[in-house]
Amino acid sequence: MSRSTGRWVLSASPEMDALHPEAEVHIDDDLVRALLHEQHPDLAGETLARVDAGWDNVTYRVGGELAIRIPRRETAVALLLNEQRWLPVLGSRLGIAVPLPTRSGVPSGLFKWPWSIVKWVPGQTVDSEPMAPGQAAHLAEVLRALHQDAPEEAPTNPFRGIPLRLRHEFVVERVQGLPHVPGRDLGTLTAFWEAGLAAPEASEAVWIHGDLHPRNVLAVDGRLTGIIDWGDVCSGDPATDLACAWMLFRSAEARSRLWQGYEPSHDVVVRARAWAVFFASALSTSGEPRHESIGHTILANLLNA
Repeated sequence: MSRSTGRWVLSASPEMDALHPEAEVHIDDDLVRALLHEQHPDLAGETLARVDAGWDNVTYRVGGELAIRIPRRETAVALLLNEQRWLPVLGSRLGIAVPLPTRSGVPSGLFKWPWSIVKWVPGQTVDSEPMAPGQAAHLAEVLRALHQDAPEEAPTNPFRGIPLRLRHEFVVERVQGLPHVPGRDLGTLTAFWEAGLAAPEASEAVWIHGDLHPRNVLAVDGRLTGIIDWGDVCSGDPATDLACAWMLFRSAEARSRLWQGYEPSHDVVVRARAWAVFFASALSTSGEPRHESIGHTILANLLNA
């Protein structure tokens, strides 16, 4: 499982930066083992395998069925608590595997922040295991189940699900700074963005994942199997999530199947395409090789649609 967040890119953290931020705490095998001994001793003998260290969390697989997620920065704590509170509410209705929290860790002398033990979700991230075009219909079902009215107490996110106009200055700067993009293509991207700005804003807030880039979606043999990293879950414009049409699928056929299954309005599709411009420009200039590669793929999907 991965956490991949950064400035204006993939996190709700207000101090997001284009480059991978330094960890504020040191997390290693010994600490993870000690935390399990202290708070979940029945798991202390399980095999540990470090999986990923993203912008916000370090993830270890624990045995065959579980994973532990430990914040590496203070700003990640609120995101982890959002997962703990809301993913059990949302996960059961999605019809897809998600890393449901099964246990929690509390601050102690060993570690000053809360942490989570979650179900392990099998599969490979779709940047390395692409989904078959037909899986777009399955994803549409998942998103329709997720994108339901959110209660007043649902978290909000200053970087996800918000009106596009609040991202305008950033997008203009990043699009103009895209390397190796011909002027004609820059004009196309700008037109996509401006069309999103001109579209009516979302009239209601629904639950959204907020971070449906290819390293947070899992597949096995081309089949959609899971969605991970729910720290950015919030109420907002579903168009943010529907940008995945250009983030996860390379073919117009797949996007057509997604729209057929989801049945969004024209305005939602236009805003979703603008959100895809946002993600593409941010990822392509993030300074992190894996994210830059994803950003370049999104750009190609937008320009070749």
